[in-house]
Amino acid sequence: MLLPDLIRLTSSSFLAYRMRSFLTGLGIAVGIMAVILLTSIGEGLHQFVLSEFSQFGTNLIGIQPGKAQTQGGSVGIFGSVRTVSIEDAMALRHLPDIEYVNPSVTGNAELRFAGKTRRSTVFGAGHEMTKVMSSYPALGSFLPDDDPIQPRALVVLGAKVRDELYGATNPLGTYLRVGGQRYRVIGVMEPKGQMLGFDLDDTVYIPAARALELFNRPGLMEVQVSYRAGAELDKVMHKITALLTERHGREDFTLIPQEQALEVLSSVLDVITFAVGALGGISLLVGGVGILTIMTMAVTERTAEIGLLRALGAQEGQVLTLFLGEAILLSALGGLAGLALGVGIAQGLHLLFPALPVHTPWLFAFIAELSAVSIGLIAGVMPARKAARLDPVEALRAE
Repeated sequence: MLLPDLIRLTSSSFLAYRMRSFLTGLGIAVGIMAVILLTSIGEGLHQFVLSEFSQFGTNLIGIQPGKAQTQGGSVGIFGSVRTVSIEDAMALRHLPDIEYVNPSVTGNAELRFAGKTRRSTVFGAGHEMTKVMSSYPALGSFLPDDDPIQPRALVVLGAKVRDELYGATNPLGTYLRVGGQRYRVIGVMEPKGQMLGFDLDDTVYIPAARALELFNRPGLMEVQVSYRAGAELDKVMHKITALLTERHGREDFTLIPQEQALEVLSSVLDVITFAVGALGGISLLVGGVGILTIMTMAVTERTAEIGLLRALGAQEGQVLTLFLGEAILLSALGGLAGLALGVGIAQGLHLLFPALPVHTPWLFAFIAELSAVSIGLIAGVMPARKAARLDPVEALRAE
């Protein structure tokens, strides 16, 4: 049997039984569509969350007061936690492999300018925050390298605060009241948008020491440390731990490396993406059952045709190839239709709901299409073998 004849015989059954072929292919298409749609949303969520956490860089270590572990028994006065101070942050700058250090404390305060009042987040920071967080001023400059203990009363505005309080007016050189205290505006940060619900643009930045005084806090909430690219994370963490333990007398702080947090988060999101893809894959199995049913019916309906082919000299292998080819072609076409539907619906959802992160992983798309063809092949084996083993004489007698 020549290849053109094989293709003609395979495709002729689609034309003869259009509705049956359409419904069978639709089962595979719905399965592929479910896989692509779910994995597109899962992968979009994956990339969105990772980009939110990594927009400030990955070579970061957060240092927070308090040890994140459970201990037994009460240790009295020795159980008190020493705060992480600005002096600790200053000492960290002298460690090898440490590039930038940012002492930080966050709170909320009332802002006042020219009769306008607004409550916003106040972020106490050091002069190296822009390098640690990869966030830079769009107008003016950031906080200067002042005396970290007694800095000047300077403030840098977030993009949204500038728009709300100043509009089109140039804010540089003006005075803004932050929590009742008078600060001179020296810069406006570039727009950064939101990170996990926290509006980075609705923020003002003042020196960390001033923020401690404003919020009446004994110590910093966190110190962010940026280390040299290529440095070994474990060694950097060991040096930080040794220095702070020497200064505090014991290890009463917690190190949170951004790199390890991202690895754990990525692995969790990978599992979620795989899980939603597997849920969609159940539909593929249903489609495979449909192909098995339809192909079994096709063998019964085409018994006489099979007998004629065998009488004309077709071998068992050729009949087997004919029916397997029909099953594979049916599932492949259904898979392509499902891919188109899945990608189209995913992009349509993104257009309707721009906040919904959608990204189609083409590796999953390839695996889904390969799975569709494989399911068609597996589902078609039994009917094809049954057709190939029919006795030609008995098959010709069939009506």
